[in-house]
Amino acid sequence: MEHLPKLIEDLALIMIVGALVTLLFKKIKQPLVLGYIIAGFFVGPHLSLVPTVADTENIKTLAEIGVIFLLFSLGLEFNLKKLLHIGGASSITALVEIVFITLTGYMLGKFMGWTTMDSIFLGGMLASSSTTIIIKAFDDFGIKTRQFAHVVFGVLIVEDIVVILLLVLLPTISVAQQFAGVDMLYIVLKLLLFLVMMFVSGIFILPTLMKQMRKFLNEETLLVLSVGLCLGMVVLATRIGFSAELGAFMMGFILAETSSAEKVEQVIKPVKDLFAAVFFVSIGMMIDPAIIIEYGWAVIAVTLLTIFGKLISTTAGAILSGQSLKQSVQVGMSMSQIGEFAFIVATLGLSLGVISEFLFPIAVGASAITTFTTPYMIKYSDKFYGFLERSLPAKFLESVNNYSLSTQSIKSESRWKSVFKSYMFIVLSNSIIAFSLLFLLVEFLFPFLKEVFPHQVIFGVVSLIVSLGVISPFLWGIMAKRPGDIAYKEMWVNEKYNRGLC
Repeated sequence: MEHLPKLIEDLALIMIVGALVTLLFKKIKQPLVLGYIIAGFFVGPHLSLVPTVADTENIKTLAEIGVIFLLFSLGLEFNLKKLLHIGGASSITALVEIVFITLTGYMLGKFMGWTTMDSIFLGGMLASSSTTIIIKAFDDFGIKTRQFAHVVFGVLIVEDIVVILLLVLLPTISVAQQFAGVDMLYIVLKLLLFLVMMFVSGIFILPTLMKQMRKFLNEETLLVLSVGLCLGMVVLATRIGFSAELGAFMMGFILAETSSAEKVEQVIKPVKDLFAAVFFVSIGMMIDPAIIIEYGWAVIAVTLLTIFGKLISTTAGAILSGQSLKQSVQVGMSMSQIGEFAFIVATLGLSLGVISEFLFPIAVGASAITTFTTPYMIKYSDKFYGFLERSLPAKFLESVNNYSLSTQSIKSESRWKSVFKSYMFIVLSNSIIAFSLLFLLVEFLFPFLKEVFPHQVIFGVVSLIVSLGVISPFLWGIMAKRPGDIAYKEMWVNEKYNRGLC
């Protein structure tokens, strides 16, 4: 009889159990992600009710492919237009929430006696909320079109961007085991150069090629080409020194700028769903009930920090951004859960060998609890606001409302907003090009100059002159270039604007 590889048997087991559990979760209206995790627990080594996966190493490889396609699909959902339309309210709210929850997560880990790396990764795991759970809850309650929901979606986009940055920076921190300023600056410069190269290819090269090939691309060839480009970028990113996740995300982001973006997203979805299912099942396989019981208090502490820390920080961030108290509370109560990307961050830590194994079950336990609490948090947000309105001092409520009204008034000054955006574009574009050129000089030219001018002082002077000569046009652009739009000219001739917002 022909021998059947263990991988096929394991995949059959995973898919059958995963399908049965997720069908049950679909019936009881719970997130499918949680169903996959529980299915993984059933087929994992810590439970013997059903047959157990035998070839765990191959399943880990398939799970890594799942992470790649998850990030690739995330990149496809982004494009420049979408990023430029992230509102100021969402950006401020997200930054306040991310900084607060990351720092408090780190401090909680240190308070419980964990290592520095465990604490850092705990903070990184708490930095994102669950897009899947929030969208499902909004659909169930029919509130996707409400104003506060748009703020929530903007916050989720910013959180996804932060997670991508964490996937770049955490390996560097893990290797160095400390925040070495020079090393961090070097990796940031290298990242900027990589992003500029990808940005140029994404805007000018790949869209043109895709347009030329469009008449030859059916669903099959488009799928093969997309997967090939994704995996090719993964290989390139890892060779340069970045994570596979960053490479997958960048290729998705590049393809999102092409005319075939929507079709690529459609043909890649079944592949993403298949491998993502394996990834989330592999997470469930890591759940050890004994560890969850042993670290039960840690699960409770992380859960409470997630619910109340995100509620308080997101609400505060929304208020600072100029939202009304009611809308701020609604935003805050929508974000109080751990996102799916927490598992990707934890998987990264385990693969690097820098975090303890108990951290994963704690994250899964807290995620499961907050998954169940999220719909109720959203459902009762109006009632909670009513309670706050009755309980808080009238003077405080009046101050919040006045601040919101004054902020909205400032936002309505579109000329100031237009000029500010123009200046920011000038500063950012020139800065990125200048930093990229400096990186190229340090990487390729300075070693040659070191050999030509062995004396340290002479080498330093020559390097400084060359550096200033190369980047001086862009420094001049930052200092002297002025926006060319009409709004800027009106600001200098209209007294209403040239005296400032006062």
